Amino acid sequence: MAKPIEFKSGTLTAMSAVLREVDNVRLADALQVMMGGMGEFFAGEPTIIDLTQAAQIPERVDWTGLTSLLRRYGLQPVAVRGAPDFLHDTARRAGLAVLEAQATEMKPARAAPAEPVDVPPPAPVPQEAAGQEAPSALKSMIVERTIRSGQQVYARGCDLIVLGAISNGAEVIADGSIHCYGPLRGRAIAGAQGDREARILCSNFGPELIAVAGVFRTFEKGIPAQIGGKAAQALLRGEADKQSLVLEPLQLN
Repeated sequence: MAKPIEFKSGTLTAMSAVLREVDNVRLADALQVMMGGMGEFFAGEPTIIDLTQAAQIPERVDWTGLTSLLRRYGLQPVAVRGAPDFLHDTARRAGLAVLEAQATEMKPARAAPAEPVDVPPPAPVPQEAAGQEAPSALKSMIVERTIRSGQQVYARGCDLIVLGAISNGAEVIADGSIHCYGPLRGRAIAGAQGDREARILCSNFGPELIAVAGVFRTFEKGIPAQIGGKAAQALLRGEADKQSLVLEPLQLN
């Protein structure tokens, strides 16, 4: 007879919402700017509220308001990390688990549920001779076809090179830069683990959404005329704490 309940060990991979300030009004304004008002953006991702980088933590936190704000964008807060002891009870009463201030595996932002695509890992770099190490080289994942609507490709720890198109409704994510040699029509997220040097480069610019190191931009009002359908790149420019996502045409001749 089957048991009514069983317990099995498992691993939950969760998004981390890293808060550098704990002010729901300012956070709401920041999310509005980052996401362009796109509700349900993250499509139900389990989320850890990370306070380890907060400059100041108030004596009281409106956990209910904070979790409601995150749910507005499709995040599902399940725990808080890095909260001082005096906030533990109120966090638990709000339904959040309390975690120690230690590293937890992070998952890059997703724009919508997507069908995973199996892509072989980058080929190892051959060694020049036995006993002699080959010089280190930047790894990259190469996809030699179009990524179609509903599909997702994630290049973990490296650049992503797509030799085909990225269709509307498709999503590509890379910890490094993204290079698209066909039309870019879907969503492209570079620097998924915070690499501010990452870029998005394509030969035909027309995405639904782009992001570099957590700085997002959407195009509900259309693509800027100077880069729409043309070769372009997206990258961060400015001081370290005041960087903005800029779009630039690429001169290929």
